[in-house]
Amino acid sequence: MTQTKPSQITVAGSVENTHANNGHSHPEKWEWYHYFWYNTDHKVIGIQYIVTAFMFYLIGGLMAMAIRIELFTPDVDFLSPEVYNAFMTNHGTIMIFYWIVPSAIGGFGNFLVPLMVGAKDMAYPNLNAIAFWLNPLAGAFLIGSFFFGGSQTGWTAYPPLSIITANTAQSLWILSIVCVGTSSILGSLNFVITTWKLKVPTMKWTQLPLFCWAILATSLLALVSTPVLAAGLILLLFDINFGTGFFRPEMGGDVVVYQHLFWFYSHPAVYLMILPIFGIMSEVVPVHSRKPIFGYMAIVYSSMAICAVGLIVWVHHMFTSGTPGWMRMFFTITTLLVAVPTGVKIFSWVGTMWGGKIRYTCAMLFAVGLLLMFVVGGIGGVTLGNAPFDLHVHDSYYVVGHFHYVLFGGSVFGIYAGIYHWFPKMTGKMLDERLGRAHFLLTFIGTNLTFFPMHILGLQGMPRRVALYDPQFAELNQLVTYGSMILGLSLFPFLVNVIWSWVAGEDAPDNPWEALTLEWQTTSPPAIENFDEDPIVTHGPYDYGIVKLNRTPAEVSE
Repeated sequence: MTQTKPSQITVAGSVENTHANNGHSHPEKWEWYHYFWYNTDHKVIGIQYIVTAFMFYLIGGLMAMAIRIELFTPDVDFLSPEVYNAFMTNHGTIMIFYWIVPSAIGGFGNFLVPLMVGAKDMAYPNLNAIAFWLNPLAGAFLIGSFFFGGSQTGWTAYPPLSIITANTAQSLWILSIVCVGTSSILGSLNFVITTWKLKVPTMKWTQLPLFCWAILATSLLALVSTPVLAAGLILLLFDINFGTGFFRPEMGGDVVVYQHLFWFYSHPAVYLMILPIFGIMSEVVPVHSRKPIFGYMAIVYSSMAICAVGLIVWVHHMFTSGTPGWMRMFFTITTLLVAVPTGVKIFSWVGTMWGGKIRYTCAMLFAVGLLLMFVVGGIGGVTLGNAPFDLHVHDSYYVVGHFHYVLFGGSVFGIYAGIYHWFPKMTGKMLDERLGRAHFLLTFIGTNLTFFPMHILGLQGMPRRVALYDPQFAELNQLVTYGSMILGLSLFPFLVNVIWSWVAGEDAPDNPWEALTLEWQTTSPPAIENFDEDPIVTHGPYDYGIVKLNRTPAEVSE
């Protein structure tokens, strides 16, 4: 048995060392091969989520590169129309359901939440493992659909198109999303119960890290919205395979009902992707600004407000679906209303940085980049939330540019910030900051060069989801393709950095950022059971400049 480092327990606002040798010893640390099979340790599961999601990110990114190469010219000269449609459909599906949601919620959530609340594991470890292994099964269904031509209906799978084309491929696509949805429901239940029941008694709710609040809000939102999508997809599966008429107009069905079921989940899905990222931001910004978080309770309330208001905005995706005027007006108001709690978070992060002693680590660079990207995406969202404007740019490249600024510039920048911030804790190794800065620079340039011109294309009238377009849009499309190439290149310094650092990088101290949240008060990487004793929490997680680290025993007694 290998002896673990002494765990560090927060006592009276300080950090004291206690031996791991309190009448028992931990089992040996996990070896690399333990990460490739069934494991109930929440930290192993978190890393399994992140690595699996990143593999799908590479697949989805290759599809995006192929799409952009096709769009370099107005003619169909690289991908056939059928392959283009399949790549376009599954690129969106993979990036949302297999990359951002699993890595942000399943990955960071699983690794961090038990550590942050002082627990030894999730409330239901086996359920947690099952939730993860549903994702590779779902991925197998999705990849398998390409043997039957691939789903070609867009990631929305609107009927009647999804009913009359590529039945086997579409059925496999639906099964894959239902598996992912089931995983999300199981994981969300686990997060809520873990946070509620396993939080150490000495941690007040006002001392709960903001990342945990974000995961809690995300989980509640997922529990309400995900079953609605699953129900709609199962009904669609019956229409495709068993001749039912839920969404078949010729049998009395209504295709607009499917749109309501789909978007009741799929707009909250935006918040399922971005709320955990907001939680990551609320951890990274104060640590690297060396300041207490500005407006802790405002951020908590805004997370819950986004969770609530996010459930009543879905119809702004359907302004062109024959919705009556009163409905357009109501959902325009609610869409603009949801921008308020989001703005609260932006101002809180800026207020935290204002006057702080900012350390521009790679994590902080991506956090600042996220602020800039998300503001641009948010402005586009406010414009699209207004029905008169949306009617003109609906299904144009303006929409594509907007949601990529939100989801790539927001979510992906946040995932990178989280990786650079917690990589030392996850692996016990430090990432190379020089390679990280190269990664940030290429990602920042590539993101803006790829997605900003799409707004102009949309305003000029270029429709989305088409491979053959008017030659007047060729120059801007070529610029966008060049930007996508830079984005593709940005992955190389990141992959080299992660692989090299993990194998032969500099050993990380237990708390390289001098952070105050509980995950940094144990070893790097943490012992299998996290803490030998329940941590005693007597100060807030962001009391920088208030709490002195490593106080002497005399100072503790005072």
